[in-house]
Amino acid sequence: MTVSFISWYFCFSLHPGTNRKFKLKCNCIDFRKNFIVFCFLQINELSHVQIPVMLMPDDFKAYSKIKMDNHLFNKENMPSHFKFKEYCPMVFRNLRERFGIDDQDFQNSVTRSAPFSNDSQGRSGARFHTTYDRRYVVKTISSEDVAEMHNVLKKYHQYIVECHGNTLIPQFLGMYRLTVDGVETYMIVTRNVFGHRLSVYRKYDLKGSTVAREASDKEKAKELPTLKDNDFINNGQKIYIDENNKKMFQEKLRKDVEFLAQLKIMDYSLLVGIHDVERAEQEEIEFEENDEEEGESDGAGAHTTGSCGTPPDSPGNILNSSRPLAPGEFDPTIDVYAIKSHENSPRKEVYFMGIIDILTHYDAKKKAAHAAKTVKHGAGAEISTVNPEQYSKRFLDFIASILT
Repeated sequence: MTVSFISWYFCFSLHPGTNRKFKLKCNCIDFRKNFIVFCFLQINELSHVQIPVMLMPDDFKAYSKIKMDNHLFNKENMPSHFKFKEYCPMVFRNLRERFGIDDQDFQNSVTRSAPFSNDSQGRSGARFHTTYDRRYVVKTISSEDVAEMHNVLKKYHQYIVECHGNTLIPQFLGMYRLTVDGVETYMIVTRNVFGHRLSVYRKYDLKGSTVAREASDKEKAKELPTLKDNDFINNGQKIYIDENNKKMFQEKLRKDVEFLAQLKIMDYSLLVGIHDVERAEQEEIEFEENDEEEGESDGAGAHTTGSCGTPPDSPGNILNSSRPLAPGEFDPTIDVYAIKSHENSPRKEVYFMGIIDILTHYDAKKKAAHAAKTVKHGAGAEISTVNPEQYSKRFLDFIASILT
């Protein structure tokens, strides 16, 4: 996504009140792929707004709008008109602050370079993009998800305040709508569950259900497939963490799941990513050997990179330049979902574990799906569509069984 602003002119007026609209006239702009980078330049405007002492009820209904009219319309590179809408900007700004995320750093992560598309797609057709520094994920969502987010946002914010941002549920950082030629695209930004510098070699989406919970052959053919509950069991996979980490993780998980049950939320998953430290070390050795051979062959000195092939100018190395991280080490202020395996683990691993997909409400549609699946698979089958209380109990029991 290459977006270059050669010359542009803002013509807007700010009016006090809940809803603000901006109209921009652009002289020259290059839209090569899409518009996400431009969208997040709105964050810069918000940074000049004074932080309120406390959020007001209207903040949970507020929005900001930008309308772009390109009078030098270039069909090849960009549309003639598009609109951008940011939902509840002050609320999400407050949430970013509570999650320890600086707005300037957030903007740099999203706008410094093009995000890349992940090789995964949700059941609803959702698309995922990861920022260049791998810290944040931009996910397309439905208008129904936007409505559900508005329904739970006030309670979600209150919960984040009460737990001081120490949670496994998604860290929602912004929600947006982009309208191009009448077609609306909704996006939500979250912190990436996986590490920004440690590669994940295997990942699982776990619900605690066994019915139809196995990755398809098409999924398994991918370089990094999203495996499921039955795959986890059949692979003999376990999560090896020490008692202290296990206790803290389970307590945090229990509180989060109880909160979701209170909201009548179900069908969420625990996303698990596994980093193999020894494999990463071996790949690093091979990388350095190849780098040295190339340097000798062309007469240039070899320049080795950080652990796991991290580029020397990457955010990982910039942030930790005072003390380079060894293989398997991570910055807990950035990789907040990471836990090391215990010393007696069969393999030296790092686990990234966080709850995802928490916008499914147990409504009449889900109740009907539960009835249909019960008829098909039997009352005792561990189907995924059950009421929130049953879902939360089964989910916690399953996760407890895989921790060792």
